[in-house]
Amino acid sequence: MKARVYVTFKPSVLDPQGQTIRAALNGLGHQGIHDVRQGKFFEISLEKGEDLDAIARDVLSNPVIEDYRIEFLD
Repeated sequence: MKARVYVTFKPSVLDPQGQTIRAALNGLGHQGIHDVRQGKFFEISLEKGEDLDAIARDVLSNPVIEDYRIEFLD
């Protein structure tokens, strides 16, 4: 089975890398970009029965400042 885990900062957490990307895009003439939020993406192959929610919560993300979303592909 395959799954994707997307990890992003919670909306209330400052994203300095996202702000830097937005500033760079604005500097390149893309004035319509008002906000950028960056994150992490994991593609995982796993056996049925693995607790991917626990893995995402305990290993792949920091639950204090990050949210995660799991998408199963198979």
